[in-house]
Amino acid sequence: MVRVLSAVLAWVFGVLALVSGALVFRLDSMARVTFALLASFLFVAGEVLLLGLGYLGAVIILMMVMEMVIMAVFMIMYMMNPAGLMPMAMFHNTRGAAGIAGGVFVASALGILLVDWPRRAGRPPADPTRALGEALMGGQMLTMMTLGLALFATIVATVVLATHRGRYDRFGDDLRADRPADPVPGGVDG
Repeated sequence: MVRVLSAVLAWVFGVLALVSGALVFRLDSMARVTFALLASFLFVAGEVLLLGLGYLGAVIILMMVMEMVIMAVFMIMYMMNPAGLMPMAMFHNTRGAAGIAGGVFVASALGILLVDWPRRAGRPPADPTRALGEALMGGQMLTMMTLGLALFATIVATVVLATHRGRYDRFGDDLRADRPADPVPGGVDG
């Protein structure tokens, strides 16, 4: 029963990954494309989890969610149209891109079919997650974890320092002011 459920989920995740990946090229705004791409990556992470690679699947999920959320935040902050939601052409040089994509697909498929695959030597490790972490990071795992926390703290501090006024400045400590106390009238609410 578990094998059947895993097989069904693998097909469902595969189809949904392809559909959401195709939506990246069909949608007409940066924000929608970002979330379609995120969905595609999450379905691929589901496939990786089904293969029994929990650590790698969790890393894909965490990395892609953070990357896409940061991209969405920057779109909201810096794009001229509101949050990247206005329609725009999301594709350029479609023939060239299709040719390159087709060539890469054919080369990858030929590589899979024509290359001699290595035979397993030895036995699998007792703890595959630890072995993968050691293979990826070596002895630098603690350094990378510390670096990740430092980068996150830097992002939070940057956002806090960039917004010198917040809702408590505008609407009072109890947020009960009828109108915001903006220093320059004519803002969003004034």
